[in-house]
Amino acid sequence: MTTRTSLLVLILLAAVPLWSQDDAAPTSEPSMAGNDSQMAVPPPVSAESYPTVTGSEARSNYLRTGLTVTSTYSDNLLGGISPRPVSDESYSIAPYIALDETTSRLHSTLTFAPGFTFYQHTSNRNEADENAGLDVSYRLSPHVTLSLVDTFRKSSNLLNQPNSFGNSVFGSGQASPVTVIAPVADQLSNTGTAQLTYQFGLNAMVGVSGTFTNLHYSNPAEVHGLYDSGSRGGSAFYTHRLSGRHYVGATYQYQMLLADPVGFRAETQTHALMLFYTLYLKPTLSLSLFGGPQYSDTQESIAPRLRTWSPATGASLAWQERQTNFAIGYSRMIAPGGGLIGAVHQDAGTVSVRRQLARTMSVGLQGQYANNRLLDTKLLQAVGGFSGSGHSISGTASIQRQLGEHFALDLGYSRIHQSYSNIAAVSNAPDTNRGWISVSYQFAKPLGR
Repeated sequence: MTTRTSLLVLILLAAVPLWSQDDAAPTSEPSMAGNDSQMAVPPPVSAESYPTVTGSEARSNYLRTGLTVTSTYSDNLLGGISPRPVSDESYSIAPYIALDETTSRLHSTLTFAPGFTFYQHTSNRNEADENAGLDVSYRLSPHVTLSLVDTFRKSSNLLNQPNSFGNSVFGSGQASPVTVIAPVADQLSNTGTAQLTYQFGLNAMVGVSGTFTNLHYSNPAEVHGLYDSGSRGGSAFYTHRLSGRHYVGATYQYQMLLADPVGFRAETQTHALMLFYTLYLKPTLSLSLFGGPQYSDTQESIAPRLRTWSPATGASLAWQERQTNFAIGYSRMIAPGGGLIGAVHQDAGTVSVRRQLARTMSVGLQGQYANNRLLDTKLLQAVGGFSGSGHSISGTASIQRQLGEHFALDLGYSRIHQSYSNIAAVSNAPDTNRGWISVSYQFAKPLGR
């Protein structure tokens, strides 16, 4: 099934309950962590990332449309294609539409944002992009909830895209489909998760989930040393609420991690059994921990079979108030290569901070660090010694000013540094600095009012 088809199927599945809702006025659900009867899904086993907006910015039951015009300067436009960094200015036009609806049983967010980018000097890099997202939580019964999350991206310049560094913070340590950022590569990426939870007692819940990721480079000549990759997996968990604030549980996780270098296919299967604990200090503040053993079995036609045991651990903290949003996460586990020749031992950390300074002004900071070590180092000899290990660090700072009811102004700066020796797609120019200014127009129509 192609990435576009999988996204379409998920959207159609989400639309069925949406169309079948009655016309009663929708109501916002309170924080589930503060509900004495309804249990929350603890972050270490949740399919969803932490929210990235402040409490005052959170709005539901709206149909939003708009247009964003952006002017960007980059000092490393061509990445590894050029032996030296090439700077240029670009101009982007990005319309979008988003549907966000909440009822007594359903919360759904559907977004679609195509884009068009034009370069001042390197016009051969002009591009058309696609971004689509789905996030649905539907309560099938008072105790059974279905969650669907899917993101799809088509781009020839990943750094021009929303959330280009993958700064979503997960309590589960969920890996991004992209490990090495090749800025100018034509690529398709898709991540999808489906989760079903059942609260069978006042303080007991079980759940199952399935996840896939896919990364495809349309022109391999642009990404010498990088390869298509993907993953498939499933998990099951049990959690018990000791009190209104303490959740403990266990989860089993299976992954099939795939990479497609020229001439062979690398496949790694992992099994992990982990314990987790979440403390809700209050409904908007939580601390989570998880850890346990992870077993991997790697098979390729060009290298001996490799079996290993390693620890899988992680921690996260999230705080969402009316004026402030803060989330930070760390994980250490075996993860998809995300463009590398095979699966990796990955240490990854992500942080996101957003603060509303005034009614019309807010600032944001995001950062990410990842250190990746190839699980099977014998693969390097088979493909000419390309490095399968390295690290990356990225950061973004932005400020937004609301200009009246419909217009907003954004200023931002981002920097990324990557260290992967012998991977030409990044080693020729490992650092990229970007600055941008954008003006956006948004129209929001309330739903059911």
